[in-house]
Amino acid sequence: MSIRPYESNLLRDGRFDDFYDMIDSFFNDGFTPQRAMRSASFKVDVIDDENAYKIEAELPGYSKDEIDVDFEDGRLTISAEKNEEVNEDDKEKNYIHRERKSSKMVRRMFFKDIDEDNMSAKLDGGILEITVPKKVDEKKNKKIEIE
Repeated sequence: MSIRPYESNLLRDGRFDDFYDMIDSFFNDGFTPQRAMRSASFKVDVIDDENAYKIEAELPGYSKDEIDVDFEDGRLTISAEKNEEVNEDDKEKNYIHRERKSSKMVRRMFFKDIDEDNMSAKLDGGILEITVPKKVDEKKNKKIEIE
C-alpha cells in the first residue's frame, strides 16, 4: 500500500521517470487489503462422511516439512509456512531489484465427538487430506430381566 497518489502512466517521453517507483507500482497498485486477505490463505473443503470428516486443503508448492497439523481441545489447526531463500548461484548476478516472499497461513476448524487417536493426514499433489474419524456411539441399551 502506498500513500502517494495512484499514477497509471509511468512511461513519459519514452523512459521511466523513476525505475524503483515503476517496480513498486507494478507490484503494489490495485492491491487492496481485501485481496490480500483472500490471497493470504488457502482453500479448505470439509466433507461429512458417515464415519469421518474429510478435510482437503489446497497447498500447492508446499512440502510436508512446511506444513503443521495440530489438534487441541476440539480445534484442528492447519498451518503452512514458506520462506524463499537466496540461491548461491544467484549471488553472482547483478540484480537491480530483487524480491523474496515469506508467507504463513493458518486455518482453524472445530470438531466435536471425534476419535482423536485415529486421525491421519497425507500430502499428495499439493492437496493435504486429513481424515478425522467420528466417535462410534456405543449403544447403551441394556436388557432388563423381569423377575
